[in-house]
Amino acid sequence: MTLAKRLARYAFDFPAADLPESLRAIVRSRLLDSLACTLGAYQAAPVDAALAYASSSSGPCGLFGSARTTTPEIAAFVNGVMVRFLDYNDGYMGLEPGHPSDNIPACLAVAQAEQAGGEELIAAILLAYEIQMRFQDAASLNKKGWDHVNYINISAALAVGKLMKLNPDQLEQAINISLSGHLALRQVRSGTLSDWKGCSAANAARNAIFSAQLARHGMTGPAPVFEGAMGFEKQITGELDLDVDRFATLENDDFAIRRSLTKTFPTNGELHTAVWAGIDLRKRIDDLAAIQTIRIETSEFNRRVLADGADKWRPKTRETADHSLPYNVARALLDGDITLASYSPEKIADPAAIQLMDRTTVTVDPALTALFPKHLANRVVVTVHSGERLVSEVISGPGSVETPMTPAAFEEKFRKMAAPHLSDGAQEKTLAFVADLDSQTGFQPLFDAMVKTV
Repeated sequence: MTLAKRLARYAFDFPAADLPESLRAIVRSRLLDSLACTLGAYQAAPVDAALAYASSSSGPCGLFGSARTTTPEIAAFVNGVMVRFLDYNDGYMGLEPGHPSDNIPACLAVAQAEQAGGEELIAAILLAYEIQMRFQDAASLNKKGWDHVNYINISAALAVGKLMKLNPDQLEQAINISLSGHLALRQVRSGTLSDWKGCSAANAARNAIFSAQLARHGMTGPAPVFEGAMGFEKQITGELDLDVDRFATLENDDFAIRRSLTKTFPTNGELHTAVWAGIDLRKRIDDLAAIQTIRIETSEFNRRVLADGADKWRPKTRETADHSLPYNVARALLDGDITLASYSPEKIADPAAIQLMDRTTVTVDPALTALFPKHLANRVVVTVHSGERLVSEVISGPGSVETPMTPAAFEEKFRKMAAPHLSDGAQEKTLAFVADLDSQTGFQPLFDAMVKTV
């Protein structure tokens, strides 16, 4: 049996009800976390462009921050751009990095279009996390020049297909069409980064819905899409280390979502521990002018992706700055924190940050590389003019598997992001909706609550 057939059968058999409360609670927290990220994207230029595009269509699906409705695939794209814009949504690091919450807008849009209930939405989101994260564990894409969102072609196609109640044959074709027809290049995250960095995953989700819709009506796609002579494994990944029989079930309770990571800073997840190290050093340095050199010791992945060229020492865009290891350490040393304001044009062009980056080197440490991807560790070494060396090494931090964010922390993150946009009443309505997600029979009240009221 081909991998596409096995994945289709797994998705078809995936439980749509009676899930353990512990899993439901994680999904609710990931939805609330995504809503917090969405609020931070209101009135951002890429979001305005996406909303303008959506204005030419109509349909049953809501758009966050707007009273307009549109088709499920366009809603998945626009809302997905919002979730991903700040690089503040959850993530996971296997052999390939990625953000499984990028599937949530697609699941929400199709649940609304199909008039599914909250319980079905929870199951679809859980399925999407399972599929994407298992593929992230199976093979690296970025090393060969492909973007991680190619795995969303698979995960979102199966999750929305589940909501559409496709049969196994249709689910298989949804995978075949989605994966073969919509491959994304890693150039989206190389050099000076553009608006599309935050749109690539949303586009994959949009394409997955389109593919599932075609499969529902009888369209077939290239097969075997994974094992074929011109297929995904031979052309892109190599042999996938993937055993569907070992995926999560209610019996083994080995659900991948339990290993997903959430963010306390609106920046790339792999550099969070470097930020914590910078904040720690900031408390120990009386005069930043005394800094002679900064050495960031990190994993091979971080050096290759987050310090890979001159753009990372002279970021010109928010998208480049939040993926720059030297910039984030400099900003943490200057401000003792990383916030949304850290990526303003004024902060990016700050001469003080530029001076610190000019004194910075980034080196690969084999010991930190060996910890990767289980631990996204970083070490920052600052030498001051007196010759004293100050060292801060952070192996793990808040939002990790070892130290997960609490329900109170998710609510705090939501309220912080909501304060400039939603009244207290609107915030309470949103929180109440998510808390009672299992029992919801429609999703328009959520979109109504998220319309800007401040």
